[in-house]
Amino acid sequence: MTSILPDRIFPDTALSVAGLTLYLQDLLENDRYLQLAWVTGEVSSISEHRSGCFFTLSEPDKSAAIRCVVWNSQRPKLAQIPTKGAQLLVLGSLRVYKNRGEYQLTVWQSLQAGEGLQALQLQQLRARLEAEGFFDPAAKRPIPAHPQVVAVVTSDTAAAWGDIQRTLAQRYPGLQVLLSPTAVQGEGAAAGIVRAIERVELDGRADVIILGRGGGAVEDLACFNDERVVRAIANCTIPIITGIGHERDESLADLAADKCAHTPTAAAEQAVPILADLYLQHQQRAIGLVNAVRERLQGEEQHLQLLKNRLKRLPVTSRSLQQATGKLEVLQEKLAALNPAAVLQRGYAAAIKSNGIAASNTDGLAVGEELTVRLSRGSLRVKIVEILDAET
Repeated sequence: MTSILPDRIFPDTALSVAGLTLYLQDLLENDRYLQLAWVTGEVSSISEHRSGCFFTLSEPDKSAAIRCVVWNSQRPKLAQIPTKGAQLLVLGSLRVYKNRGEYQLTVWQSLQAGEGLQALQLQQLRARLEAEGFFDPAAKRPIPAHPQVVAVVTSDTAAAWGDIQRTLAQRYPGLQVLLSPTAVQGEGAAAGIVRAIERVELDGRADVIILGRGGGAVEDLACFNDERVVRAIANCTIPIITGIGHERDESLADLAADKCAHTPTAAAEQAVPILADLYLQHQQRAIGLVNAVRERLQGEEQHLQLLKNRLKRLPVTSRSLQQATGKLEVLQEKLAALNPAAVLQRGYAAAIKSNGIAASNTDGLAVGEELTVRLSRGSLRVKIVEILDAET
């Protein structure tokens, strides 16, 4: 029996192997989704070569696999070096090799699977926010030393709310505490935290805000790494203290806050001082003031006693002063007797030559010479008409 084959299995033209491979290469390598693709899988085999590291990335059940290569020039840039059995998240470009009819993934980055991609995204967000200055220590606002009103942003059903209330009441009795409730994990938590902070700011009574949440899994704390929460903290006009998770946890909200603590309880401790300690400090200052006044009083009493002792010695000092005064009066009388003006007042006169020198005798005087005769009151201008001997 003769069978007749349909015409379509005998095409007019056929692709060569090279032509088909080139077509597939152009199709795969130019696909925008395959030029940079994230692929996750398990490293099932690995081999080192002088040009790079070759490994196979497989599904856990080995139902599918793809060959990968990391060239030596790119290896130092990997966050996670491929090892056999490791669960990886790799970023790569698909390449087709014509001579073998195979395709291979050229790897540019490698992370641990699961949290790896989230960690990378978080790192990129942190770098961007840091560049905008949200984590700058110079931008931190000071926490009030003695706040009168403290607002708390947390879940009203969480243990953190109870811890914060208890700590504030123990440290600072009588403090007014406001609660701005919000979900602190799950979908919508980030938006809720932003609204809760805005409510406190709009209310305007709080001196400081505590943003708190207890510990939990990494995914439970994801809302505190949300960009909206970071911006709300940084832009709030009221200082914010964060107390999120445990000591090992650090979120972007912690970095943006004006002060951060490792737990909600520690955040409450940083928000207010211990009132009993303030009373004790006040007492110590009062005691110090009393001691200072007492020391000053003792010093003044000693100085007063010194003055009293000096007063007792004043009579001796007075006799010495009287004797000195008497001597001074005698000297003043002698000086007055020697004063030329006093001689003139007794009726004498002084003849002054033209050179200003007083004439004590007739030596050097000549007839016709003019002299000035100084009296006790006034002077005379005279001319010599005759010079007499001393005996005359």
